[in-house]
Amino acid sequence: MIFFFPTVMLLIVGWLIKYKKVTWLISGYNTAPREEKQKYDIEKLCKYMGNFIFVLASIFFVMAITSLLFNKNVDTITRFGFGVLIIVTVSGIVYLNTNNRVKK
Repeated sequence: MIFFFPTVMLLIVGWLIKYKKVTWLISGYNTAPREEKQKYDIEKLCKYMGNFIFVLASIFFVMAITSLLFNKNVDTITRFGFGVLIIVTVSGIVYLNTNNRVKK
């Protein structure tokens, strides 16, 4: 049940970034100088980060559903889920920062 809260919060943040282009929610971009910000394609950056956050939200959602269905194994579900979250997060950050994917 506790995994539903981060799911909802991530869905809201992902929606704000992807569809409303609320770039101040993107860490690093929000504090970058204006010259640095001009190097990035805002459309690509917001689309990628929004989708990335939706993937994280869906992992939390799967953790929430499986913890409700298999109540006795919540500890195992939590460990496995956070392991998947770490792998997806590291992979997503590496993917974003290689080959200038979101630069103009």
